[in-house]
Amino acid sequence: MGIKRRELIKTAALLSAGMGAAAKVFSQPEKHEPSTAAKDDRKDKPVFTVAHITDVHITDGNGVPERFKKCLGHIVQTHQPDFFLNGGDAVMDVSYDNVPREQVTRLWKTWDDCIQGAVPKHEIYSCIGNHDCWWKAPSTDDSMYGKAYAASRLKIPARYYSFTKKNWHFVILDGNNKDISLDEEQMLWLKKDLAGLPAGHFAVVMSHFPILGITPILVGGGHADKKELKDLFYQHRDKVRICLSGHNHLMDNTIYNDVKYCCNGAVSGFWWGKGDGESKGNGFYLETPPGYAILKLYADGRVDNDYYPHEF
Repeated sequence: MGIKRRELIKTAALLSAGMGAAAKVFSQPEKHEPSTAAKDDRKDKPVFTVAHITDVHITDGNGVPERFKKCLGHIVQTHQPDFFLNGGDAVMDVSYDNVPREQVTRLWKTWDDCIQGAVPKHEIYSCIGNHDCWWKAPSTDDSMYGKAYAASRLKIPARYYSFTKKNWHFVILDGNNKDISLDEEQMLWLKKDLAGLPAGHFAVVMSHFPILGITPILVGGGHADKKELKDLFYQHRDKVRICLSGHNHLMDNTIYNDVKYCCNGAVSGFWWGKGDGESKGNGFYLETPPGYAILKLYADGRVDNDYYPHEF
């Protein structure tokens, strides 16, 4: 993350701290519909409805925990998802140099309280965001250091992993490596994982960072190994259907070689703050309002990805 975005996070945190907890932060200037065009009338039902939340950046100021819980409750009540995919940056930030241990444990406890309070019965499959790791622990041997601790707090089996539900396969990546990329071990694992997927199965890939799309052109933050990943996905073009990301807090829906690359904004919008001079609405980061995505996954490999702004 560049210096400008780091400063934006700090500025947003200050804005949030100074705002009244009862203030309605995200009153949209106009009604927003889902981001994609109306779908053809379909008689078949999706195999799964999945909620993709990303960049929650939970903090304990400005009533954020209650706002996040209301957002989760709204998602469940409105869309009835089968499970959640969480794209990382669950906590506001524990990666800065001056973050003490007490802040790390407090933020992760707040995250736990929100999940247990709002969606205790839903499965949540997460990836690790760059702000989720405490790199300034006293030593690398500290039990709270780095990715392993973040993975344990997110309740995921490893920093990267995959799982299958019916004929849909979900691949969760860790791009928190040199220049935003997959390390050699992970890339070899990914190639083997996709190669082993049977015919008639389809893959959803989730990374915290965009792999392809428009938003890395605008604000950076994309995978440096995008060409190798693009080539791999083309090799398995009968399987890979969509790549989900967050990180940039912008909404982008790009299709390349019949693979959708969807950067699905941010639940926190402008880090739960009002915004700045470039925000096109209350709580927006640039032109994107705070929101979440709903995926519809069909048995024949079709996938819909719609972005829904929220006002919590």
